[in-house]
Amino acid sequence: MAGAASVTPGEDVVLVVGVGACEDAPAAEVLGLVRDAVREAGFPEGAVAELATVDVKGAEPAIVGAAAWFGVPLVTYSARELAGVAVPNPSARSRAAVGTPSVAEAAALCGGGELLVPKRKSAPAGRPPMATCAVAGRPRAAAPADGPDLRHHGDAEVRDDGADLTDLAVNVRADTPPAWLKELIAASLDGLAAYPDGRAARAAVAARHGLAPDRVLLTSGAAEAFVLLARALKVRHPYVVHPQFTEPEAALRDAGHAVGRVLLRARDGFRLDAAAVPEEADLVVVGNPTNPTSVLHPAASIAALTRPGRTLVVDEAFMDAVPGEREALAGRTDVPGLVVLRSLTKTWGLAGLRIGYVLAAPDTISALIRAQPLWPVSTPALEAARACVGPRALAEAGHAAHRVAADRAHLLAGLAALAPAGVEAAGPAEGPFVLVRVPGAAGVRERLRERGFAVRRGDTFPGLGPDWIRLAVRDRGTSDRFLAALAAVLGL
Repeated sequence: MAGAASVTPGEDVVLVVGVGACEDAPAAEVLGLVRDAVREAGFPEGAVAELATVDVKGAEPAIVGAAAWFGVPLVTYSARELAGVAVPNPSARSRAAVGTPSVAEAAALCGGGELLVPKRKSAPAGRPPMATCAVAGRPRAAAPADGPDLRHHGDAEVRDDGADLTDLAVNVRADTPPAWLKELIAASLDGLAAYPDGRAARAAVAARHGLAPDRVLLTSGAAEAFVLLARALKVRHPYVVHPQFTEPEAALRDAGHAVGRVLLRARDGFRLDAAAVPEEADLVVVGNPTNPTSVLHPAASIAALTRPGRTLVVDEAFMDAVPGEREALAGRTDVPGLVVLRSLTKTWGLAGLRIGYVLAAPDTISALIRAQPLWPVSTPALEAARACVGPRALAEAGHAAHRVAADRAHLLAGLAALAPAGVEAAGPAEGPFVLVRVPGAAGVRERLRERGFAVRRGDTFPGLGPDWIRLAVRDRGTSDRFLAALAAVLGL
């Protein structure tokens, strides 16, 4: 391997493979060269995080095919960007042809890291080479060793021991999916022999938000969208506003990014302070309403985060649980750099089916499509997407949002009665869940389990400590039983 020994196969490393190819280069020649180079670097093929090339080669079928084979995004840079990267093996021919001294080495190093395999050429028998590649490695950005477990989610609370628990840990609406939706999904099974065709569902989502279809990308749940954004967007200084859903930060770290955190404070009601976001941030991720705080930020406050060259990602997975979807940014085209994520799994009880979507400018959607595997959304999920954005579903979701608001008010009133024991709900809550501070929450959670209730621990969210729990809003009868159990656990 070339270079210093600071990056070795024994470490947690991601690989970037820079690729150059002549027009109409054979796909097998490009793929074979890349695979050989990865082996020469001493890493498994699964360590490859992205392929990179100059923008004029970004549509070359052999390069696109190689990225698809590895299942990673193809990142492109302008010749001007690549010309600014120092490379150990410059070529006058490459500089004259595309404006960079080495497409392969410069593309591999453009995002930082260390060159592990210098530029090498394919070696076909009987003719000149048509492809070059180089491999760079960079340590995967990891969460602090003493930090929260970003990959802990509410489903873990109900899977630990198989106990029969009332689930207040997972934010999926109870008694879903409804019968009419299950029937539509079941009917779609007759079409499983054909590859999924997402055009109708994409058009339906676009129509629901008053957008053109080229502003919509369907995904395997919102979680996939975070992975695509982390891999496809060229960002150097991403920041995540916490406490919030932890997958965005986890996905960014897995893609090799060093992630900054903006921590909102309980004393401020976990309200967004745009001034707390550093000017250097070229990617900002914020939830609205935010999981787990249940805070609904004003749309104007979020839009104020926009800057030239900055991508603003707003996770609106729970917005359809807010009556009237007030403060929503979905459908807005006047906010520069805006990317909105929506999930259909929460309100409709489709967590096991995986369906969500991204709304963004066409160029952003195109970049995400290039990073997405073929046929990422199943036929049943596509049928569910069409149904869940239709008039009947929107009306039902609207009624459910008002019902959740009433049930939440009932739960909050019951929690307020427990204030003498130190129970304090963050607020005002606007989502289908509430964040509650309870002294000695770890022990309280275990004693609640003994009484048949699973709640979500809060200490895995950056910015929250061990005295926080999150509660899903359920019907009044369930809330009353839970409140009685909590009062008993607290000795009231």
